[in-house]
Amino acid sequence: MALGPESRRQNGAMPALETTPKVRSRMSGQRSRDTDIEIALRKTLHAAGLRYRVHRRPLKGVRREADILFGPARVAVFVDGCFWHGCPEHATWPKNNAAFWREKIEKNRARDRDTDARLAEAGWAPVRVWEHESPVEAAERIAALVRERRTGRTAGAPPYPADGAGPGARAGRDGSTGG
Repeated sequence: MALGPESRRQNGAMPALETTPKVRSRMSGQRSRDTDIEIALRKTLHAAGLRYRVHRRPLKGVRREADILFGPARVAVFVDGCFWHGCPEHATWPKNNAAFWREKIEKNRARDRDTDARLAEAGWAPVRVWEHESPVEAAERIAALVRERRTGRTAGAPPYPADGAGPGARAGRDGSTGG
């Protein structure tokens, strides 16, 4: 038998919060995806010629979803809200239900660190973008990383190896690219 919200509150698993209808309405209206910054970032990345997946899990078996995912480059982008993820510049700590919110935000931050570590361990590059960041600046940072990881080189290096075996090279029957 599944417990409803009231039963969970009575059992102590989820504390009853003191709130007002105005606050409840504002909090329930908060988007968890397709926020203004996320859409602006995606538009800027798309205009730069980059293609990506939206709201995908980079790792199987890990219930964490990246906001923007560049699969072949193995770059996972997370757009974090200043309140929900405890931005060092803009985070505010609510006075009402302070202990609940501090615990909630600290758990979010710990989960973010764990996600980044798991992704790095699996060969992914996690990128965190704060909601207050400029979408253009964030897109430039992301694009540089994606391009670097796609080509396996740093900016300014020649686009292909000296043998000319770049992405447009055709392989012969034996798998060689000639040269």
